[in-house]
This record gives sequence, structure tokens and C-alpha cells, in this order.
Amino acid sequence: MALTNNEIDEVYLVTGAAGFIGYYLSASLLKQGKQVVGIDNLNDYYDPKLKMERLRLLESHERFVFVKMDIADQLAVVHLFDKYKPDIVINLAAQAGVRYSLENPDAYIQSNIIGFYNILEACKRHKIKHLLYASSSSVYGANKKVPFDESDHVDQPVSLYAATKKSNELIAHTYSHLYGIPSTGLRFFTVYGPMGRPDMAYFDFANRHFAGEPIHIYNNGDFENDLYRDFTYIDDIIKGIEKLIVKPPMAEPPHKVYNIGNNSPEKLMTFIETLEKSLSVALDKPVSFNKVYESMKPGDVPATYASTELLQQAIGFKPETQIEVGLQHFANWYVEYYQLKRADKPMPS
Repeated sequence: MALTNNEIDEVYLVTGAAGFIGYYLSASLLKQGKQVVGIDNLNDYYDPKLKMERLRLLESHERFVFVKMDIADQLAVVHLFDKYKPDIVINLAAQAGVRYSLENPDAYIQSNIIGFYNILEACKRHKIKHLLYASSSSVYGANKKVPFDESDHVDQPVSLYAATKKSNELIAHTYSHLYGIPSTGLRFFTVYGPMGRPDMAYFDFANRHFAGEPIHIYNNGDFENDLYRDFTYIDDIIKGIEKLIVKPPMAEPPHKVYNIGNNSPEKLMTFIETLEKSLSVALDKPVSFNKVYESMKPGDVPATYASTELLQQAIGFKPETQIEVGLQHFANWYVEYYQLKRADKPMPS
């Protein structure tokens, strides 16, 4: 479907629209009557069936246009911007995952560096109203000062993934300075929820349990000095993004970075125990994981903890969903999606 200026006032371009955050953001914008152009390369980093399910739900909206493409393809990006002339761009397309960056670094350079450069060049050419882009709490590396504040030095990343996200912030700042592109970086902190990414720990733990396998916990088996994570529920992430969309930076240069985290880190073991309880409630029978403890993986950090003061000052909002609530939503969805209450239930793959 092609768009015409008579049909809509603003066009929202969401890259990575079939991804976890991209799907929820696109669905929320569509619910508000916005025109959304979604792009995704539908790669197989994790099972594409879940991406296709998200995409199927989005394509039921008449104001949604989907284009299968890779942002690393410069000509495709140029053509897309020329055709749809987006006003607001939310770049969520990226090669995700800290540990995977050790195995396949090329994917991170192509998507997170070259792809983001292509988006910036297109934004410059079309003079868009606001670019928002996904950064990550990973940029803080092994920062020992908590909570993590946007003014902290983030020049010592401990993974290639983190390095690419820090690079995004630097390049976006430069383009804002040189070309006046209003840009907002979003440092997400461990996002979770229904229809999430299967490579994330909580989803992987559930998959392994129902496949009859042990879960692997990379905290050295040290419960007193456990890993801490600032787990952020997907609905809070979407609320934060939407409130920031209408608040483009006005400073010189017009570039700003915000943490979007829960400002309340939890021990990894507390999170796992809460997931067990949530699945027990959803299934109406006890669930207990078979746990194997291992050493921390290269690129992992001992804690993530977001300061949300800057976000609150800007938009009067901070994430608040407790893990007991968020994980119950996930568990309920998981049990229904995989039909685990059926006698002939299929096991998650």
C-alpha cells in the first residue's frame, strides 16, 4: 500500500517492527490511529515464527505498511525514505545479544554500525522531525557506580554489542550537531514480557524447563554476591518511548540520551524464583527448574541499575511495573501460546 499526503498527517517509520519492542510500539501507535511503516529483515537470530506471529498481528491494521528489508542495504533505505517520506523515525533494528557478539561480530557491524549510518544519512536528507534510536544499558560496561547515570563515562564497553551502541550515540550526536537532526537515544535495561525474545534468559529458562532440560545460571553459584539486573516490563518501555516521541531535544546540538529502566534492580535468583512461581500459577501446578550454576560469561556485567531522574524530569514518567506482575503476564501468555495445558501439548522448540 502506498501512502498519500491526503491520507495522513505524519508517517512513523519503525525499524525492527517484527522485533519485540518494535512490535509493541507499532501496535500501540496503530491503536492511536497513527500511520506506521514497519521494516524488518526477519533474520533467524532466533526462531522467526515468533516474528511472523507479531507481523501477522500488525498486518491486520489497515494503517500499517510492511517492507521486508535490511537497513544495512543503503539503496533500499534511500528508496524507502523517498517513497514513504517518514516524519518520525524510531530505529529499533539491530543485531541484539551480548554473548552472540562473540560468535558473529560481522552481524553487529553490518546492522548496528552500517545500518544505523544509513538511517542517519536518510534522516539528514529528508529533514525528519525526530529520530529515536535504541541504545542499551550495556554501554555502562562494568561501571561500579550505581545507579547508572546518563552523565557517567561510558568509554570502556566490555562487549562488541555495547561498543556498537556507544558508537550509535556518538554518531547520532555528531549528525545532530552538524545537520540539526533532533535525536534521542534510548538506553534500555533488560526488557521482558509476553511475546519477548526467546534468547533472553527468562524465556530461555521456560523453554528449557518444558523441554526437560536444566537451566544454566551464570552467576558462579554465588548467592550472596548474585548478579543484579534492572528488569523493565515492555509496557513501561513503550510508554517511555511514546512520551519521548513528542519531546524532541531543543538544545544545541539537539541530541539527548535517556535511561529507560525500572530503577529497582533485582537479584537474578529472585527473578528466577518469581518466574517459577508465575509459571506455577499459570499452570495451576508446581514448577521448579533444574538449575546448573556456571561462571559468568565474557561480556556479562555484575549489575545493571538505571537512574531515571533525567527521564522523569523530561516526561514525568518512570517505569514502575514490579516483576511479580510482569512475569505473571509473561507466564500466562507463554502457557497459552504453547498450549501447555493440553494433554497433547507441543513442546517449545
